Amino acid sequence: MKCFPFYTGEKKEEPNPVKSNSALSSSSALSDCEFRHSRLESGSQNASDTSTESRGRSRFPSLSDRPSDLKVFTFSELKAATKNFNRTTKIGEGGFGCVFKATVKSGEDSVKKIDVAVKQLGRRGLQGHKEWVTEVNVLGVAEHRNLVKLVGYCAEDDERGIQRLLVYEYMTNRSVENHLSARSQTPLSWAVRLKIAQDAARGLTYLHEEMDVQIIFRDFKSSNILLDEQWNAKLSDFGLARLGPPEGQSHVSTAVVGTMGYAAPEYVQTGRLTSKSDVWSYGVFLYELITGRRPLDRNRPRSEQKLLEWVKPYISDSKKFQQILDPRLESKISRSAQKLSIVANRCLLRHPKSRPKMSEVLEMVNKVVEASTGIGNPEPPVRIAEPTSPESERKGKRRIIDIKDGGRLVRMWSTKLINTC
Repeated sequence: MKCFPFYTGEKKEEPNPVKSNSALSSSSALSDCEFRHSRLESGSQNASDTSTESRGRSRFPSLSDRPSDLKVFTFSELKAATKNFNRTTKIGEGGFGCVFKATVKSGEDSVKKIDVAVKQLGRRGLQGHKEWVTEVNVLGVAEHRNLVKLVGYCAEDDERGIQRLLVYEYMTNRSVENHLSARSQTPLSWAVRLKIAQDAARGLTYLHEEMDVQIIFRDFKSSNILLDEQWNAKLSDFGLARLGPPEGQSHVSTAVVGTMGYAAPEYVQTGRLTSKSDVWSYGVFLYELITGRRPLDRNRPRSEQKLLEWVKPYISDSKKFQQILDPRLESKISRSAQKLSIVANRCLLRHPKSRPKMSEVLEMVNKVVEASTGIGNPEPPVRIAEPTSPESERKGKRRIIDIKDGGRLVRMWSTKLINTC
């Protein structure tokens, strides 16, 4: 399931754009005027956000006030590194645009080169400028072993138009979603899945509780959790992230965006966003790890399309529970998986205030891991070979679905899978 926005169709006031470091505040950066103009150009579907923050308060910390070692790339550098954005170097695509693998110098004067992933803003992307600015501002000041590292960015305007690109560390083993797919030839062992659950919980705990400000991810899902060469999991794609509510306020009010199947019900229904919205999404993800199924799968029988509804009859009965386990896992991990489902159920409580904080969730996951020592295969799966061409991969096409949720019309992006082999 790809990352696509879904909207309520309700147009709200746009907050002032974020500030940035000295490089971003130059003519290459988005001015207030540019930001508003780009939002209007992208059409009414590019819903704006509003919040309980005061109008003068920046959505994210200013990079100009904090140390940052982000490298500013020229467009010509990245064009050469990606072989003119050749499709043979393309490794992914989302609502923002396409992602390409490239090799760049690790420093200004360094002869050493490193592999990177270059994300290019699509010319007609709906999530565009605002997400680009948000990614730079979040990852420019956030640093954690379970967050994908932003190496640098490119921001140039010329006769060809605007060029907005982001350069990340290259994650060799792609996303967790890739390995949970039924088509994957490298299914994750239970031990590796538990480690991924730990890593993802650490990343969210850092964003929610360990920074100077609270950051709400808002689009936590398996395709936004990437795996490095050692199979460490790192959160990625922060274009929809939001600053948490100011002190004394309970939530941030925003247009509803995210991915079907992951978004917390109270957020979809009211637009009120809190860190507990991420906690809900994390609970959904735990059931993904347990079952190997996507949160929403239209290709399955109607009674099995919605993951959370499908697992309900099985989770309270230890004898039935094994029926929802990913069939690629060994049956002896059933007890450990059931313990993890208890953590998931805590995250999926209907009332947000009843859900635990991510630091509490992490503590519970750690206990499951400790109790599961020696269960499952501790070895990571065989490393995936790079595809020879994008055509050899299964691709997703998007279509808009209007659904009614509590009498409210919600516009969502859905992914229609087709096989192009």
